[in-house]
Amino acid sequence: MSILDSIIWRLMPSGMKLERLKRRGLTIGEGCEILNGFDFGSEPYLVTIGDNVRITSGVKITTHDGGAWTLRHMYPELVDIDRFGRVSIGDNSHIGMDAMIMPGVAIGRNCIVGARAVVTHDVPDNTVVAGVPARPIGTIEQYREKHSSEFVNTKHMGWQEKRDFCERVYPHLPEKR
Repeated sequence: MSILDSIIWRLMPSGMKLERLKRRGLTIGEGCEILNGFDFGSEPYLVTIGDNVRITSGVKITTHDGGAWTLRHMYPELVDIDRFGRVSIGDNSHIGMDAMIMPGVAIGRNCIVGARAVVTHDVPDNTVVAGVPARPIGTIEQYREKHSSEFVNTKHMGWQEKRDFCERVYPHLPEKR
């Protein structure tokens, strides 16, 4: 990709990027929310995203192993090798900010991937993973139980109504002296 192409790509609205990637084979289900800043790699045809998946900003999905670069230069018989892996994200999953999903990984249904996690292995259905490398830290049910007292019904509020609510319920921290 040329420098100009790279600049155009970065400035392009998220919806236009996704349409281009779909034309190149990316599979995206219904009801997904994919925030800008994503990178689905150079082989989008190896990526499948289920229904009702949320991918937050900065998420990177890698479908090839860059380590082949080193081998190409060390071994003449490997001069033109590549190594690829499909990536799939199951229905109703959330991928946190700046997470990275490596080649060959399948993320199950109803999963949460924590922010900045590096997912190197498959994630079973109904699992929460976090860390580098990502490791299971609980189930969806445990996540619900742990945070149930913190949930608030604000999803369908307008921005001003939500702001008023948040400022009332979450007052400013006292200033440090």
